[in-house]
Amino acid sequence: MDTRVESSLADLHSADHDRQNSAFQFFMEATSEPVDWAYDVWDDLIATLTSGDNRQRAIAAQALCSLAASDPQKRMLNDLGALLAVTKDERFVTARHCLQSLWKIGIVGPSQRKALVDGLVERFKNCAAEKNCTLIRYDILESLRRIYDFAADEKLRETALALIEIEPDPKYRKKYLTLWRKKA
Repeated sequence: MDTRVESSLADLHSADHDRQNSAFQFFMEATSEPVDWAYDVWDDLIATLTSGDNRQRAIAAQALCSLAASDPQKRMLNDLGALLAVTKDERFVTARHCLQSLWKIGIVGPSQRKALVDGLVERFKNCAAEKNCTLIRYDILESLRRIYDFAADEKLRETALALIEIEPDPKYRKKYLTLWRKKA
C-alpha cells in the first residue's frame, strides 16, 4: 500500500481531530479521480462505519462513496447497506455527511444507480417518524437531483416527484420542489 494512503488510514483512526481532518482531506482529494488502491482500504473503511467514533464514521462513509468510482468488482452493491445504515447514525451530523455523499455511488454505473435509488426511496419512505425527517428527505432528493443532472434519466425525476407527493406538509413539498425546477 502506498505510504500516503497508509498514513492517512492511520490518521483516520487517530483520536486527534487534526489528523482525522488530514485523512479526510487526503481521501477527498485523492479520490476525485479513480485510484488503484481502493481495495487496500475498502474493508477497513467498511469496518470503521460501525467501529469508529462519529467523525471516523463520517469520514469512512464519505471516502467509500468517493471510492465507488474505483470499484470495478462492484463491491459497493454488497456494501451499500452498510452506508445506508450510517444514514441512521446516532449522531445526525454523521448521518447527514453520509447522505450528502451517496450520490457519488449513483453516477458510477446503472447497477449502482439502481441499488442506490432503491435504497434512497426506502429511506425516504421510512424516515417520517425521525427527528430530522425533513432534512433527511431534502438530502435524499438532492442526491437524486445530482444523479439526475449526471445521468439525465427521466425515471429519476419521476421517482423524486413521486416521493415529494408523499410529504404531507405543503410547506416542505414546496421546498423539495425547488430542487427539481428546471436549471438554466
